[in-house]
Formats: sequence, C-alpha cells, structure tokens
Amino acid sequence: MFAGQADANALAPFTREVFLLHIEVAGTGYCEQMNDIYPKLKTDEVLQMRRDPQNKYDKKAIGIYFEQTRIGWVPRTMNEIISRLMDAGKVFFCRITELSEQSPENPWKHISCKIYMVE
Repeated sequence: MFAGQADANALAPFTREVFLLHIEVAGTGYCEQMNDIYPKLKTDEVLQMRRDPQNKYDKKAIGIYFEQTRIGWVPRTMNEIISRLMDAGKVFFCRITELSEQSPENPWKHISCKIYMVE
C-alpha cells in the first residue's frame, strides 16, 4: 500500500445488530398476496421495516415487508419507541423466528420475528 492510500476495509462503517423485541407480525390476514408469499418465507429471513406516519389508524405505524409487499405491521402496542427512533433516522429490520399456519377457519398466518436496530 502506498503512503496516503487508504485500505478499503478501513472505510467501512462499524455496524452491529442490536436485538430489541420479539413480536408476532400483526395484520397478516390483510395482505392479499399472503397465500403466494407465505411459502417463500423462511426462518432467519430478513424483512424490511418502513414507517407509515400517514396511516389513518395509527400515526406510529411500522409496516413489515417481504421484498416490496407489506405482509403486516409491528403491533400497535409495541411500535411507539421504534417509530420515534425511525423518525430520528435509526435503521431497523426484522428476522423471522417462527412460521405457523392456522386452520382453514382462521386464515391468518402467524409470523414471529425479532426486531433489530442497526447501530
């Protein structure tokens, strides 16, 4: 390496995943594509989290996404602090911990996740 030349690895920011919460994704029954998406989901899969401050039912709403499709929400009872941190620029994601289907009488798909903050 020449004088003044920086090592590319030294420029990479230090990041770590900080585990915060274990949740069950809320509202999976409202995802119209769920029957197509559910078989593609796997344990340890990373899901995106996006704020939805324009949500008419919950101003602190945080959607959970597989690829570009919202599959559900962070439960309303658990989203206040995370929504504030997201609004302040913090980055979060979910990692699937468990998947379980319900009976034909109850079409909701149960997806358990752990929420992490990237620091």
